[in-house]
Amino acid sequence: MKYKRKIFGFECDIYGHLNNAKYLQIYEEARADALEQMEMPIRKLRELGISIYLTRIIMDFKKGIQLEEIITVDSSVIELNKVSSLWKHEIFNSENQLCNTAIVKGVFVKDGKPVRLKKEIYEHFLKYKKEY
Repeated sequence: MKYKRKIFGFECDIYGHLNNAKYLQIYEEARADALEQMEMPIRKLRELGISIYLTRIIMDFKKGIQLEEIITVDSSVIELNKVSSLWKHEIFNSENQLCNTAIVKGVFVKDGKPVRLKKEIYEHFLKYKKEY
């Protein structure tokens, strides 16, 4: 799933490129947008009493992202079971150059504890799983 946005000055460091801390925020935005595209927005998950808690994030920085760059984040579920999911995110600049990759693990949680997804919700997510 694709998510596009512009990089603003308040997100940049003194060198004029995207601050390292902002990458995670952008990945959060992209994942929320991907869940909407998957017809399982955060609002709907909350109605079902389900949250996704992140337990691991691995990022690789490939190329700096400059002020006012228009980026595209490609997000996909690459592993899925009834308790957790693994997402791959990639950020590309306007020249389609890979700038950053992230592997993010999330655990499905209900009432503060890991929970197994019901069959219908699991099968819904499974439709969007991409081979890695």
